[in-house]
Amino acid sequence: MNGFGYRITGDTAERVAVKDALAGTADLIWVHLTSNEAEAQAWLCDEAHLSNYVVDALTAMETRPRCEAFDEGALVNLRGRSREAIDASDLLPSVRIWAVKGRVYSVTRKPLYAIDAVEKEVEAGHILDPGDLIAAFATAITSDLDPQVTDLGDLLDDCEESLDANKVFELRRHVTRVRVEAIAYRRFLNPQRTALENLAGLPGEWLAADDRQHLASAADRAARMAEEVESIRERASLIHEALTDLRAEQIDRRSLVIAIVAMIFLPLTFITGVYGMNVANLPYAQSPWAFDAIMGFCLAITVGVLGYFMRNHWFR
Repeated sequence: MNGFGYRITGDTAERVAVKDALAGTADLIWVHLTSNEAEAQAWLCDEAHLSNYVVDALTAMETRPRCEAFDEGALVNLRGRSREAIDASDLLPSVRIWAVKGRVYSVTRKPLYAIDAVEKEVEAGHILDPGDLIAAFATAITSDLDPQVTDLGDLLDDCEESLDANKVFELRRHVTRVRVEAIAYRRFLNPQRTALENLAGLPGEWLAADDRQHLASAADRAARMAEEVESIRERASLIHEALTDLRAEQIDRRSLVIAIVAMIFLPLTFITGVYGMNVANLPYAQSPWAFDAIMGFCLAITVGVLGYFMRNHWFR
């Protein structure tokens, strides 16, 4: 028989259709739930009649990518991108899957891009059994993540080409965002690769040879992305250090200019301060040439200080 895919919503007619389908003998029935923990637990227990262990695994709040064989099926947890805005520290929401022969149950709290891709495969008739469905999930998730990782690398390339002390704050914002996303992706890509490798090696007739090949390919792709993300994270750290050095160098140069100006005006301030005192008997205070002499002396001091700095290469 053909395969069927259902999304559980509040629609009563759809719930009845799912119940009738589960009572049948189709080669594949896929039920996907996008709901809160209580609603999903209630349906999985009352309608799907799954064990408490499986229900808890499918509705757990905190999860990491994993694959675990249980009875005649497998519990699979994968992470993929979502259409909804999410916490920057957890960029990849999870899809939890319970697969047995002829049946697949999946649960998400956020709408994943991969779900839409898998639905299109089901509608096109390319998904014929649970192995095909899980392989399609793995392929869709890795295919969706790959361009995002590539974009992070490209953004770092642009930052490296634009290193400039005058753009430190703008570049630092970009590099920080890349680092945050790379760390978030790295947190899940390595366990996801391990989960896919474990899934590809699980015993059972419900996983065909071509399904195992697709899962192995997805695992290799996840491994490559994990290596790329690690490289991006290290490059981002190096660029961040380079920006810090540029900023420090810029501050040093400005401090040097301030120091030079202070050194020039320090003796001038002393001279003008002395002759600005309102006291009697200042030398040459009554001489008509005194002002010109003092100004010439100040100019000589300025030229002398500047000459000293230039001779000692302070301006380089």
